[in-house]
Amino acid sequence: MLDSHATAEPPAATAAPDAAPAARGPLRTAGRIAAALTLAVSGVGALGAPAHADQIGPDPTEEGLEASSGPFDTDEESVSSLVSGFGGGTIHYPEDDSHVYGGVVVAPGYTASSTSYSWLGPRLASHGFVVFLIDTNTRYDQPSSRGEQIGAAMDYLAERSDVADIVDGDKMAAMGHSMGGGGALEIAEDRPEIKAAIPLTPWNLDKTWGGVRVPTMIIGAENDSVASVSSHSIPFYESLPSSPGKAYLELEGASHFAPNISNTTIAKYSISWLKLYVDGDERYRQFLCPPPSTGWFSDISDYRETNC
Repeated sequence: MLDSHATAEPPAATAAPDAAPAARGPLRTAGRIAAALTLAVSGVGALGAPAHADQIGPDPTEEGLEASSGPFDTDEESVSSLVSGFGGGTIHYPEDDSHVYGGVVVAPGYTASSTSYSWLGPRLASHGFVVFLIDTNTRYDQPSSRGEQIGAAMDYLAERSDVADIVDGDKMAAMGHSMGGGGALEIAEDRPEIKAAIPLTPWNLDKTWGGVRVPTMIIGAENDSVASVSSHSIPFYESLPSSPGKAYLELEGASHFAPNISNTTIAKYSISWLKLYVDGDERYRQFLCPPPSTGWFSDISDYRETNC
């Protein structure tokens, strides 16, 4: 069942006060300065690979990435809406506590909740991540607010959650759908220290993201009538800097609501991106380079990258 996300873009007059670029000028300027300092200090590996490396789980295979679950059994933990900074949600995590895992925070879209993407949490967690599907403070929060809430959820996950002991606070990633995807771009610009961002059919009034210094894969949908790829995903991708790495994947024949139901293409390439950039696991580069095929016999209608 599809979520309750609005089937049309919110009126500009409603969204503009929260999403207007001018309102975030100081934050974005600070983000750019911090990004430069972060890159200068930490360095970036060849072809955009992070300097760190952590192999968690068996050697990956195409079949394993396309399966409905990965090598780790998972469990979940509910987080109350009374938590500060965001609206609670559900944490999915590997039962194997012999590792410390990267964290992934996923934000919902306009009027939607964390239950709209319930398939994604255990799917990603089964490949060795602690995944936090969050709810927002209100269902009408704009992308900039959703980005701030993703950041608050990252802090909670690494510092105060019941699974904080298996979360590596230095290995965080942001994901989100629609306005949540717009929020993932916001937090990627504001926190250049996070390792990866994956906006899913993202929506944001701001089309320029040249200040992002986080490896970002944007997943658009060819037939999206809410956040059309020509007005959102593609301009977002084109505005991102080429380094430390970016990709644009467009789902063949898909609608704005493709992330609401289990999707092998989203899972396969999201896992590969997160493994490569959050864990620094070069074993997963093979699924991104060479780029996946597009066309008649593919679920991908367009793919662009600066990784190969």
